[in-house]
Amino acid sequence: MIGLDTNILVRFITRDDGAQSRKADEIIAGLTEEEPGFVSVVLMAELAWVLERTYDYSNVEIASAIERMLQIEVLQIELEQEVLGAMVALKRGRGSFADALIGELGLRAGCRQTVTFDRKAAQLPGFALA
Repeated sequence: MIGLDTNILVRFITRDDGAQSRKADEIIAGLTEEEPGFVSVVLMAELAWVLERTYDYSNVEIASAIERMLQIEVLQIELEQEVLGAMVALKRGRGSFADALIGELGLRAGCRQTVTFDRKAAQLPGFALA
């Protein structure tokens, strides 16, 4: 398995740097089921943040990019079901990807609820306004 950093997937998605985008394509094309690329849950949160803050992607565009990553068979996404749940919440306009992911991870860990001061996050499943 080969660990991937956020900047590899950012270049793969945004195509904003020709040379680095081609190299990212080569890296991903070189992955196999026997030697997949590892994508951590932290990377997924950072990816969503970078796409929003640096590239001004909308929630729908971010959800689409995350969905694309989930569909690449040679990528092993850590906690894939929780990432999928957060992506669906984002696609439905229910908070940020990071907030939705926090909620999904809390549910996975057995939390009864995740308390927050964030009114938008409190609308997500598993959250409660403090």
